[in-house]
Amino acid sequence: MKIDYTIPVESAKLIEIEEKYGAHNYHPLPVVLKKGEGPFVWDVEGKKYFDFLSGYSAVNQGHCHPKIIAALVEQSQQLTLTSRAFHSDKMADYTAYITRYFGYDKVLPMNTGVEAVETAIKLARKWGYGVKGVAEGRAKIVTVEGNFHGRTVNVISFSTDATARDGFGPFVPGYISIPYNNLDALKAALQDDDVVAFLVEPIQGEAGVFVPDEGYLAEAYRLCRENNVLFIGDEIQTGLARTGKMLACDHENVRPDILILGKALSGGVLPISAVLADDDIMLTIQPGEHGSTYGGNPLACAVAIASLSVLKDEGLADKAAELGEYFRDELRKIAHPAIQEVRGKGLLNAIVVKHPNAEAAYLLCVELMKKGLLAKPTHGDKIRFAPPLVISKEQLTEALAIIKDSLAVL
Repeated sequence: MKIDYTIPVESAKLIEIEEKYGAHNYHPLPVVLKKGEGPFVWDVEGKKYFDFLSGYSAVNQGHCHPKIIAALVEQSQQLTLTSRAFHSDKMADYTAYITRYFGYDKVLPMNTGVEAVETAIKLARKWGYGVKGVAEGRAKIVTVEGNFHGRTVNVISFSTDATARDGFGPFVPGYISIPYNNLDALKAALQDDDVVAFLVEPIQGEAGVFVPDEGYLAEAYRLCRENNVLFIGDEIQTGLARTGKMLACDHENVRPDILILGKALSGGVLPISAVLADDDIMLTIQPGEHGSTYGGNPLACAVAIASLSVLKDEGLADKAAELGEYFRDELRKIAHPAIQEVRGKGLLNAIVVKHPNAEAAYLLCVELMKKGLLAKPTHGDKIRFAPPLVISKEQLTEALAIIKDSLAVL
């Protein structure tokens, strides 16, 4: 089995330029995109595709949503950046809006997802020393195997992915790694009095949409409360209506002590992330102890308000729940021998590909691309299917037909 695909001339030329001048830290599919609208993107040759990655769930509201773009354009013509040395009218609007939206006392605005993760870790440590009473320098955070929280040196210090870690040490201490979806392991780890927080993704996206057992999050949260440990929910990829609820933690009525948001917080327009917590946690950090030049800039604030309003105004959480169930049911009906498993929640889904050829998942993604659907393998044998939430049932049915036809390549 080999790839039967000739890259179009214009795309090939652009890919060659990027490979010559850009770092080789990604391995994209051989497609060069130029335009996006709703659930679709177009390449430089004008071919149209379903986008079934959605910028790793950053484009939940669809590409170039008119309400979000309008907010971007309007604010860009007024004021884009002040730094946090000064107040801005949009910062006032945004902090009030997002804290009421999610029901927290305070928000700390950042830019990228990994910046928000770093912020949550600093908050948890500061709370641990100032509130819980852990001895200085001894705070520990429990993390789980298979996690993905970003690629800074600190964050890869608790990654279990060899690709992310190898060649980048020495690593930062202060982390305890336990198996995901294992309450006994968590219970044992929480016996350490120096543990200040448990950091977890409600569904592991990069690991291939690994959905934990029902009740795992609720019991993990209860164990954290019982042991005076903060529950940090990383909802960067799983939040903002993607899984059929506004937050994936909402499926089990879990309210994280520290909530991390990113990606679709901007509708895919620019980097925006946020950390939310109540006063007893957030106010442990004082002026000068943490910050960001661009965090909370007026442009980001205006865009985030628009992005969040679209999610509710268009009922995208309910739509993701309904269409996600339909999508998984239809995938399971295909019953292809190469599909070992179908898993997911809402419109965050994946298939596990079982095939003698180790490159089968990548080859399938190339075949999908040829037929007009873009998806990407993760961890070799898993393919995520996460279209923008604005996709219609008719469009989803059309995409399912492409998936079914493409499986003939295996």
